[in-house]
Amino acid sequence: MTTVSPLTHPHGTTSAATAPAGYLADTATGLPIPGEPDFATPEEARRHRKQRLAAALRLFGKYGFGEGISGHISVRDPEYPDQFWVNPFGVSFKHVRVADLICVDSRGRVVHGKHRVNPSAFVIHSQIHELHPGATAAAHGHTAHSRALGAIGRLLDPIDQESAAFYGRQTLYEAYEGPSVSLEQGRDIAEKLGDNRAILLRHHGLITVGGSLDEAVHWFFTYDSCAQVQLLARAAGTPETFTHEQATAAGEGFGDEQLGWFSFQLLWDEIVAEQPDLLEE
Repeated sequence: MTTVSPLTHPHGTTSAATAPAGYLADTATGLPIPGEPDFATPEEARRHRKQRLAAALRLFGKYGFGEGISGHISVRDPEYPDQFWVNPFGVSFKHVRVADLICVDSRGRVVHGKHRVNPSAFVIHSQIHELHPGATAAAHGHTAHSRALGAIGRLLDPIDQESAAFYGRQTLYEAYEGPSVSLEQGRDIAEKLGDNRAILLRHHGLITVGGSLDEAVHWFFTYDSCAQVQLLARAAGTPETFTHEQATAAGEGFGDEQLGWFSFQLLWDEIVAEQPDLLEE
Protein backbone atom coordinates (compact mmCIF):
# COMPACT_ATOMS: atom_id res chain seq x y z
CA MET A 1 0.00 0.00 0.00
CA THR A 2 1.41 3.38 -1.00
CA THR A 3 2.26 5.89 1.69
CA VAL A 4 1.33 9.41 0.62
CA SER A 5 3.70 12.32 0.99
CA PRO A 6 2.37 15.85 1.64
CA LEU A 7 2.71 16.76 -2.06
CA THR A 8 1.90 13.63 -4.03
CA HIS A 9 -0.92 11.19 -4.50
CA PRO A 10 -0.84 7.78 -6.23
CA HIS A 11 -3.65 8.83 -8.59
CA GLY A 12 -2.01 12.09 -9.68
CA THR A 13 -1.43 15.60 -8.42
CA THR A 14 -4.00 17.03 -6.02
CA SER A 15 -4.47 20.45 -4.55
CA ALA A 16 -3.21 21.30 -1.08
CA ALA A 17 -6.81 21.50 0.07
CA THR A 18 -7.58 17.90 -0.92
CA ALA A 19 -4.19 16.26 -0.44
CA PRO A 20 -3.86 14.08 2.68
CA ALA A 21 -1.81 15.46 5.53
CA GLY A 22 1.80 14.35 5.57
CA TYR A 23 1.29 12.09 8.55
CA LEU A 24 -1.62 10.25 6.91
CA ALA A 25 -1.34 7.34 4.51
CA ASP A 26 -3.50 6.54 1.51
CA THR A 27 -5.47 3.79 3.25
CA ALA A 28 -9.07 3.64 4.42
CA THR A 29 -8.01 4.44 7.98
CA GLY A 30 -5.19 6.87 7.19
CA LEU A 31 -2.79 4.51 8.94
CA PRO A 32 0.49 3.45 7.25
CA ILE A 33 -0.59 -0.17 6.88
CA PRO A 34 1.16 -2.32 4.26
CA GLY A 35 -0.74 -4.57 1.91
CA GLU A 36 -0.95 -8.33 2.30
CA PRO A 37 1.92 -10.30 0.74
CA ASP A 38 1.71 -11.86 -2.71
CA PHE A 39 3.02 -15.35 -3.42
CA ALA A 40 4.46 -16.75 -6.62
CA THR A 41 3.20 -20.30 -6.06
CA PRO A 42 0.47 -22.11 -4.13
CA GLU A 43 3.21 -23.85 -2.15
CA GLU A 44 4.52 -20.52 -0.86
CA ALA A 45 1.01 -19.36 0.03
CA ARG A 46 0.27 -22.67 1.77
CA ARG A 47 3.43 -22.47 3.87
CA HIS A 48 2.57 -18.92 4.88
CA ARG A 49 -0.96 -19.89 5.94
CA LYS A 50 0.25 -22.90 7.89
CA GLN A 51 2.81 -20.81 9.75
CA ARG A 52 0.15 -18.24 10.63
CA LEU A 53 -2.18 -21.01 11.76
CA ALA A 54 0.40 -22.56 14.07
CA ALA A 55 1.17 -19.11 15.50
CA ALA A 56 -2.52 -18.39 16.06
CA LEU A 57 -2.95 -21.66 17.94
CA ARG A 58 0.04 -20.89 20.17
CA LEU A 59 -1.48 -17.47 20.86
CA PHE A 60 -4.74 -19.13 21.87
CA GLY A 61 -2.73 -21.25 24.27
CA LYS A 62 -0.77 -18.31 25.63
CA TYR A 63 -3.87 -16.22 26.31
CA GLY A 64 -5.83 -19.01 27.96
CA PHE A 65 -8.32 -19.78 25.20
CA GLY A 66 -7.82 -23.52 25.53
CA GLU A 67 -10.47 -25.66 27.21
CA GLY A 68 -9.40 -29.29 27.01
CA ILE A 69 -10.02 -30.65 23.51
CA SER A 70 -12.32 -27.74 22.62
CA GLY A 71 -11.52 -24.97 20.17
CA HIS A 72 -10.16 -24.90 16.66
CA ILE A 73 -8.87 -22.54 14.00
CA SER A 74 -9.00 -23.31 10.30
CA VAL A 75 -7.71 -21.74 7.11
CA ARG A 76 -8.68 -22.65 3.57
CA ASP A 77 -6.01 -24.25 1.39
CA PRO A 78 -4.90 -21.72 -1.26
CA GLU A 79 -4.88 -24.30 -4.07
CA TYR A 80 -7.76 -26.63 -3.19
CA PRO A 81 -10.70 -24.54 -1.89
CA ASP A 82 -12.62 -27.62 -0.71
CA GLN A 83 -9.84 -28.43 1.76
CA PHE A 84 -8.78 -26.63 4.92
CA TRP A 85 -5.95 -26.77 7.42
CA VAL A 86 -6.83 -27.06 11.09
CA ASN A 87 -5.31 -27.98 14.44
CA PRO A 88 -5.23 -31.72 15.19
CA PHE A 89 -7.42 -33.43 17.75
CA GLY A 90 -5.88 -33.92 21.17
CA VAL A 91 -2.86 -31.64 20.81
CA SER A 92 -2.61 -28.67 23.17
CA PHE A 93 -2.68 -25.21 21.66
CA LYS A 94 0.53 -24.59 23.57
CA HIS A 95 2.37 -27.38 21.75
CA VAL A 96 1.13 -27.19 18.14
CA ARG A 97 3.79 -26.84 15.46
CA VAL A 98 3.46 -26.43 11.71
CA ALA A 99 4.39 -30.12 11.49
CA ASP A 100 1.33 -31.08 13.53
CA LEU A 101 -1.29 -29.38 11.38
CA ILE A 102 -3.70 -31.48 9.35
CA CYS A 103 -5.51 -30.84 6.09
CA VAL A 104 -9.10 -32.07 5.81
CA ASP A 105 -11.25 -32.46 2.72
CA SER A 106 -14.98 -31.89 2.30
CA ARG A 107 -15.75 -35.45 3.41
CA GLY A 108 -13.80 -35.19 6.66
CA ARG A 109 -10.82 -37.21 5.49
CA VAL A 110 -7.36 -36.17 6.65
CA VAL A 111 -5.45 -35.79 3.39
CA HIS A 112 -2.26 -34.38 4.93
CA GLY A 113 -0.92 -34.93 8.43
CA LYS A 114 -0.59 -37.74 10.94
CA HIS A 115 -3.27 -36.78 13.48
CA ARG A 116 -7.04 -37.18 13.65
CA VAL A 117 -9.54 -34.39 13.09
CA ASN A 118 -11.83 -33.16 15.85
CA PRO A 119 -15.39 -34.01 14.64
CA SER A 120 -16.66 -30.63 15.83
CA ALA A 121 -13.91 -28.89 13.90
CA PHE A 122 -14.95 -30.68 10.74
CA VAL A 123 -18.70 -30.16 10.96
CA ILE A 124 -18.42 -26.46 11.85
CA HIS A 125 -15.49 -25.34 9.71
CA SER A 126 -16.32 -27.39 6.63
CA GLN A 127 -19.77 -25.80 6.45
CA ILE A 128 -18.48 -22.28 7.04
CA HIS A 129 -15.91 -22.66 4.27
CA GLU A 130 -18.48 -24.21 1.95
CA LEU A 131 -21.21 -21.62 2.45
CA HIS A 132 -18.97 -18.56 2.72
CA PRO A 133 -16.34 -18.37 -0.05
CA GLY A 134 -15.02 -15.13 1.44
CA ALA A 135 -14.33 -16.79 4.79
CA THR A 136 -10.72 -17.81 4.26
CA ALA A 137 -10.39 -18.61 7.95
CA ALA A 138 -12.52 -19.25 11.02
CA ALA A 139 -11.59 -19.20 14.71
CA HIS A 140 -13.60 -20.90 17.44
CA GLY A 141 -13.04 -21.11 21.17
CA HIS A 142 -14.88 -21.61 24.45
CA THR A 143 -13.52 -18.58 26.26
CA ALA A 144 -14.82 -17.50 29.65
CA HIS A 145 -15.94 -14.07 28.48
CA SER A 146 -17.76 -15.27 25.37
CA ARG A 147 -19.48 -18.04 27.30
CA ALA A 148 -20.58 -15.58 29.98
CA LEU A 149 -21.93 -13.12 27.42
CA GLY A 150 -23.67 -15.93 25.56
CA ALA A 151 -25.22 -17.21 28.78
CA ILE A 152 -27.09 -13.95 29.26
CA GLY A 153 -28.00 -13.88 25.57
CA ARG A 154 -26.42 -10.52 24.78
CA LEU A 155 -24.33 -9.47 21.85
CA LEU A 156 -21.75 -6.70 22.12
CA ASP A 157 -23.20 -3.25 22.64
CA PRO A 158 -21.25 -0.42 20.95
CA ILE A 159 -19.80 1.01 24.15
CA ASP A 160 -16.28 1.68 22.89
CA GLN A 161 -14.28 1.87 19.69
CA GLU A 162 -13.27 -1.79 19.68
CA SER A 163 -16.79 -3.13 20.11
CA ALA A 164 -17.93 -0.91 17.24
CA ALA A 165 -15.92 -3.18 14.94
CA PHE A 166 -18.83 -5.63 15.35
CA TYR A 167 -21.66 -3.11 15.05
CA GLY A 168 -24.09 -4.71 12.61
CA ARG A 169 -21.58 -7.53 12.03
CA GLN A 170 -22.47 -10.05 14.73
CA THR A 171 -25.28 -12.45 15.44
CA LEU A 172 -26.47 -14.65 18.30
CA TYR A 173 -26.99 -18.39 17.75
CA GLU A 174 -29.48 -19.60 20.33
CA ALA A 175 -30.04 -23.22 19.31
CA TYR A 176 -28.26 -25.87 21.37
CA GLU A 177 -28.50 -29.62 20.83
CA GLY A 178 -25.37 -30.81 22.57
CA PRO A 179 -21.79 -30.89 21.21
CA SER A 180 -21.54 -30.02 17.51
CA VAL A 181 -20.86 -33.36 15.85
CA SER A 182 -23.51 -33.43 13.10
CA LEU A 183 -23.23 -31.80 9.69
CA GLU A 184 -26.78 -30.51 10.07
CA GLN A 185 -25.84 -28.53 13.16
CA GLY A 186 -22.64 -27.28 11.56
CA ARG A 187 -24.58 -26.14 8.52
CA ASP A 188 -27.18 -24.40 10.66
CA ILE A 189 -24.42 -22.46 12.42
CA ALA A 190 -22.86 -21.54 9.07
CA GLU A 191 -26.22 -20.41 7.70
CA LYS A 192 -26.98 -18.30 10.77
CA LEU A 193 -23.53 -16.70 10.52
CA GLY A 194 -24.64 -15.00 7.32
CA ASP A 195 -22.52 -12.01 6.31
CA ASN A 196 -21.38 -11.37 9.88
CA ARG A 197 -17.81 -11.58 11.12
CA ALA A 198 -18.79 -13.02 14.52
CA ILE A 199 -21.40 -15.47 15.77
CA LEU A 200 -21.84 -15.88 19.51
CA LEU A 201 -23.07 -19.39 20.33
CA ARG A 202 -25.33 -19.42 23.36
CA HIS A 203 -24.20 -22.06 25.92
CA HIS A 204 -21.17 -22.75 23.72
CA GLY A 205 -18.60 -20.15 22.69
CA LEU A 206 -17.56 -17.81 19.91
CA ILE A 207 -16.73 -18.06 16.19
CA THR A 208 -15.15 -15.31 14.12
CA VAL A 209 -14.31 -15.34 10.40
CA GLY A 210 -12.22 -13.26 8.06
CA GLY A 211 -10.80 -12.90 4.59
CA SER A 212 -7.47 -14.06 6.00
CA LEU A 213 -6.43 -16.09 9.01
CA ASP A 214 -4.81 -12.97 10.42
CA GLU A 215 -8.07 -11.04 10.26
CA ALA A 216 -10.25 -13.84 11.68
CA VAL A 217 -7.96 -14.32 14.68
CA HIS A 218 -7.72 -10.60 15.36
CA TRP A 219 -11.52 -10.38 15.44
CA PHE A 220 -11.60 -13.28 17.90
CA PHE A 221 -9.17 -11.58 20.27
CA THR A 222 -11.01 -8.28 19.98
CA TYR A 223 -14.45 -9.78 20.50
CA ASP A 224 -13.35 -11.65 23.60
CA SER A 225 -11.76 -8.57 25.15
CA CYS A 226 -14.87 -6.52 24.32
CA ALA A 227 -17.01 -9.16 26.00
CA GLN A 228 -14.88 -8.78 29.12
CA VAL A 229 -15.24 -5.00 29.07
CA GLN A 230 -19.00 -5.21 28.60
CA LEU A 231 -19.42 -7.67 31.44
CA LEU A 232 -17.32 -5.45 33.73
CA ALA A 233 -19.22 -2.33 32.71
CA ARG A 234 -22.62 -3.95 33.23
CA ALA A 235 -21.53 -5.22 36.65
CA ALA A 236 -20.50 -1.70 37.64
CA GLY A 237 -23.49 0.17 36.24
CA THR A 238 -25.32 0.97 33.02
CA PRO A 239 -22.89 1.49 30.13
CA GLU A 240 -23.55 4.39 27.80
CA THR A 241 -23.61 3.27 24.18
CA PHE A 242 -22.59 5.11 21.04
CA THR A 243 -25.22 6.67 18.85
CA HIS A 244 -25.74 4.97 15.48
CA GLU A 245 -23.61 7.64 13.84
CA GLN A 246 -20.81 7.26 16.39
CA ALA A 247 -20.87 3.46 16.19
CA THR A 248 -20.74 3.57 12.41
CA ALA A 249 -17.83 6.00 12.39
CA ALA A 250 -15.88 4.00 14.96
CA GLY A 251 -16.68 0.76 13.15
CA GLU A 252 -15.30 2.08 9.88
CA GLY A 253 -11.95 2.58 11.59
CA PHE A 254 -11.62 -0.20 14.14
CA GLY A 255 -13.57 -2.62 11.96
CA ASP A 256 -11.46 -2.06 8.86
CA GLU A 257 -10.41 -5.40 7.33
CA GLN A 258 -6.90 -4.23 6.49
CA LEU A 259 -6.44 -2.99 10.05
CA GLY A 260 -7.68 -6.35 11.31
CA TRP A 261 -5.14 -8.16 9.16
CA PHE A 262 -2.27 -5.89 10.19
CA SER A 263 -3.08 -6.05 13.89
CA PHE A 264 -2.37 -9.76 13.85
CA GLN A 265 1.17 -9.09 12.60
CA LEU A 266 2.06 -7.67 16.02
CA LEU A 267 0.84 -10.87 17.67
CA TRP A 268 2.79 -12.89 15.09
CA ASP A 269 6.02 -11.06 15.93
CA GLU A 270 5.34 -11.55 19.63
CA ILE A 271 4.71 -15.30 19.58
CA VAL A 272 7.40 -16.22 17.03
CA ALA A 273 10.01 -14.38 19.10
CA GLU A 274 8.84 -16.17 22.25
CA GLN A 275 8.16 -19.63 20.82
CA PRO A 276 10.12 -20.11 17.56
CA ASP A 277 9.70 -23.89 17.74
CA LEU A 278 6.13 -23.44 16.45
CA LEU A 279 7.62 -23.07 12.95
CA GLU A 280 9.09 -26.57 12.94
CA GLU A 281 8.03 -28.48 9.85
